[in-house]
Amino acid sequence: MAEGLNWESQQQRLILRGELTRETLLPLWQQREALMVDKTSIDVAQLQRVDSSGLALLLHLREQQRQQGVALTISGATERLKTLITLYNLQAIMPADTVS
Repeated sequence: MAEGLNWESQQQRLILRGELTRETLLPLWQQREALMVDKTSIDVAQLQRVDSSGLALLLHLREQQRQQGVALTISGATERLKTLITLYNLQAIMPADTVS
């Protein structure tokens, strides 16, 4: 069973904790517009698991912010997340080497 997803908003940073998966991301998806106001960074260091749906959500949030003129950074990416980015050949959209 999925652990669940929690988040905390700290000024311009959104901190994600738990699991960002197909089973857990709906509440974040539903609140994404309000949560992302003034955000320039998402900290994913405390995520234990990210699946392809979670990666898609991160990409969506980056694009949403880009359309607002904001360069959203993703910090704390694990090697697993970087590998997922590489497996889906998304380095041009979310370069694994710049996701720290």
